[in-house]
Amino acid sequence: MARDLTQGSILKNLLIMSIPTMIGYSAQMVYDIVDIFWIGRISGEAIAGVTIFSTLFWLVEILNSIIGQSSISLISQSYGRKDDEGTAKAIEQTITFKFLVAVIAAVLVALFLKPSLSLFSNDPNVITAALDYGYIRLFFLPMMFSSYSVNTALRCIGDAKTPMYIMMLSSILNVLLDPLLMFDKFPGTAIPGFGMGVFGAAVATIISQMVAFILGFYIVFSGIEGVKPRLKGLFKLDWKIDKKLLTIGLPTGLESFFRNLSGAVLLKFVAVYGTAAVAAVGVAGRLFGLAFMPLVGMNMGGSAMVGQNLGINNIERARKTAGTTAFISFSIMFFFVLIAFFAGEIVLGIFNKDPEIVKYGTEFLRYGSLGISILAYGFGLSSVFGGSGYNLPFVISSITSRWFVQIPILFIMVHLLKASIIWVWLSYVFSDVTEALVMLIYYRKGKWEKKRA
Repeated sequence: MARDLTQGSILKNLLIMSIPTMIGYSAQMVYDIVDIFWIGRISGEAIAGVTIFSTLFWLVEILNSIIGQSSISLISQSYGRKDDEGTAKAIEQTITFKFLVAVIAAVLVALFLKPSLSLFSNDPNVITAALDYGYIRLFFLPMMFSSYSVNTALRCIGDAKTPMYIMMLSSILNVLLDPLLMFDKFPGTAIPGFGMGVFGAAVATIISQMVAFILGFYIVFSGIEGVKPRLKGLFKLDWKIDKKLLTIGLPTGLESFFRNLSGAVLLKFVAVYGTAAVAAVGVAGRLFGLAFMPLVGMNMGGSAMVGQNLGINNIERARKTAGTTAFISFSIMFFFVLIAFFAGEIVLGIFNKDPEIVKYGTEFLRYGSLGISILAYGFGLSSVFGGSGYNLPFVISSITSRWFVQIPILFIMVHLLKASIIWVWLSYVFSDVTEALVMLIYYRKGKWEKKRA
């Protein structure tokens, strides 16, 4: 059900929007968590291969970020102004434009995938695992982008529960399909499986995402409280809207590019310490990703609220929304830091029994999490950038924190001083604190208050 976020309690509206989004995105992360859990039962090389591919794959997310972030401001502001026709057109163009961009991106990445993988590992088992998992994920990339689009559309008009249910359903499906498709027998039973290995993990994820897309698409195009996108609107491009989808979200796309590129460079530094270290990044990185899902939920809920309120020029309510989002985000991640620091080894042991992988992964969780609650506060404030369409701060914060802080630290400590891998994990702390400070500076400058999609 759609919701007017310009009225009523800020905290209540924020929780109504954010909690379902948190749950939904946490369920989404279960895709990768479950994949890595079962892939860990195959080999450390398999984990390393999937980790390397995932690092390259998320470079494609640049394009998803560009259009996705733009769509949040376009759809939420249109809906806040009660412009149902404009809202419907923005939804149509978001889906169509994202689909076309995903097709182009998938083809380009597939062409250069194999030589790109060789930059990170020469182990044939690692490369084979990455290719088995990667090619089919790329083939279905347009569907993944489209699935994100319909869920974003629902959240922007105030319906956070429906995407949550859809994502939970698809996650449950993925949990069931993973072992069935990967192994000769369903683990712990006599039920025959398909024995597809790493390829089966990718197929399970794709099937789950396909179900999510079909359900979301049907609901959106059935019409929601006056907002009814049309199927025929998917077969033409509206350059006026598409230009906004590109230009408003371009800073966010650049942010995603530099962030993911820095992740690829960081993995190159990690590879110096061996395959076990790379595998540890794969396991612990998924856990960090799961921990970030509440932040994503808070940010998306806050951005939708900010967008609707800016649509009617209620700047003070937008500002209070951001402050509330930041405080709650900080509190959530402080709790995660405690878990990571004191129980990291126990959690890592669930996913892999290799003592070296567990050792590296535990260190990553323990030391790499120390700055994350501060980053969470800045991330909460950044909801004003997503809701307003003023996305330049995302670029500046990412470039500054990753390329002027984290990468130089890694170069000095790993390449020049040959220091312990702990310095790789500690580099995240310096990066996270820097990113939060940049977000705070841009928030206080207030340029977002005048920006409209």
